[in-house]
Amino acid sequence: MIINGEEKSIMIRGELFHCALDLTMHYIGGKWKTIVLWYLRNDKKRFSELKKQIPDITEKMLSLQLKSLEEDGIVKRTVYAEVPPRVEYELTDFGRTLRPVVEAIAKWGRELGQAEGELVSRG
Repeated sequence: MIINGEEKSIMIRGELFHCALDLTMHYIGGKWKTIVLWYLRNDKKRFSELKKQIPDITEKMLSLQLKSLEEDGIVKRTVYAEVPPRVEYELTDFGRTLRPVVEAIAKWGRELGQAEGELVSRG
């Protein structure tokens, strides 16, 4: 990226990113992360709730995405000492800063869907 006429990159946590979008996509890129963030944007969810809301994701992929988001400090995983154990996922304060980004992406998709697509029933 060019700032004040000078070529710059971003170094964060030992990784070099060539622009701000590259850095952003490192955190939320891929098919599933923004969808997981969408369903966590307002409240806590259990793994099974997320799986029901995202029917096309496999359990393994959901687990991997949640783990990645947790490692990046975006999602918090809380295990309750119950039998059977209850686990909930929620956005951290850092993760909540992504709400406007995720909502803007969803708005863009809704507008594109209205302009060029049609609503169809699933199932």
